[in-house]
Amino acid sequence: HQIKSLQYSSTGDVILVVSGNSQAKVLDRDGFPVMECIKGDQYIVDMTNTKGHTAMLNSGCWHPKIKEEFLTCSNDGTVRTWDVNNEKKHKSVFKPRSVQGKRVIPTTCTYSRDGKLIAAGCQDGSIQIWDRNMSVHTKFHCRQAHASGTDTSCLTFSYDGTVLASRGGDDTLKLWDIRQFKKPLNSADGLPSFFPMTDCCFSPDDKVLVTGTSVKKGGGSGKLFFFYRETFQKLYEIEVTDASVVRCLWHPKLNQIMVGTGNGLAKVYYDPVKSQRGAKLCVVKTKRKERQAETLTQDYIITPHALPMFREPRQRSTRKQLEKDRLDPMKSHKPEPPVAGAGRGGRVGTHGVTLSSYIVKNIALDKTDDSNPREAILRHAKEAEENPYWVAPAYAKTQPKTVFAEVEPEDDETDKPEWKKRKI
Repeated sequence: HQIKSLQYSSTGDVILVVSGNSQAKVLDRDGFPVMECIKGDQYIVDMTNTKGHTAMLNSGCWHPKIKEEFLTCSNDGTVRTWDVNNEKKHKSVFKPRSVQGKRVIPTTCTYSRDGKLIAAGCQDGSIQIWDRNMSVHTKFHCRQAHASGTDTSCLTFSYDGTVLASRGGDDTLKLWDIRQFKKPLNSADGLPSFFPMTDCCFSPDDKVLVTGTSVKKGGGSGKLFFFYRETFQKLYEIEVTDASVVRCLWHPKLNQIMVGTGNGLAKVYYDPVKSQRGAKLCVVKTKRKERQAETLTQDYIITPHALPMFREPRQRSTRKQLEKDRLDPMKSHKPEPPVAGAGRGGRVGTHGVTLSSYIVKNIALDKTDDSNPREAILRHAKEAEENPYWVAPAYAKTQPKTVFAEVEPEDDETDKPEWKKRKI
């Protein structure tokens, strides 16, 4: 979802994130979620009985004095206050109404500087203000503040709390005294605004009002306009960039103006004398001087792929490559035929699927040797006589002459009875 509003709480330890869905989130400074507002029941008509918003959020802000409380407004036609410690239900509901008593959608909402009043700008062009503790009837009301059907994009109270500035979608910027709410104190027009979140804000000394303007693509530069609060004369204008100026914030302590634009730039304007910290901390770092030696020497530029060692081999034709591969003994090696019977030369022969049959095959004698086993043993007789190692040294003293068993002559089995003869 598009993020509509971001704001630190009065103590600066948590951030309110109001995006295009119906649930606002609160994150801590490390970006971990602290709470998420509950989504309301979409099938209940009376918005007082739903526990949260049921449609897209438009805006939100923190209470200036109570660090746990914040405010949101939504397309479901309500403005709700919330407590960070209770995400199950809103604290209170304010329902803006048109002249006929019908529901209207609030596009922006804010607290007064002391936190006692809640103001909302609505799509029918009205600005409605409630006492924070009295949620039913409005305390101050202006029906035709801006053109009906336009999105009032910003409401801001002055630091002394007596004056309210409103930035309308009808290309105007107006200043109101909430005690005499029928007519604006001052008004400036010809300030195009294409965004439903174009800002306006007061200077820290409460004497100047600033807002940004929108431009179409290729239609010039987006500007910041500064007006005197008392006379509403144009004091100054700054060409920011060749895109719309959407958000602007004049920080009361740093005394610097932060500007967000439609082409993704964020700019900070500061005064070298009157501003504190912020952007000045970055500007203090001077540019490092270049060494003279570096600028005088001539650099040799060598393209690495021009050198022969880095040059890639030219791609040969397929036929030539095949002829070259035929000469290579590794590439043109004939694959070995399949092994039948016992394994030979490090290649395992075919065997059964069971483990036992595999082991039997492995330990089976090599059947290919057809020689006589007696001859195979007697082959080593001469070497055993000359270099006796195992048996002969053990019997050298006790039995110097080897005694062999006498060979008994085989008895003829002819004279034996029939039943004693060996059956073959």
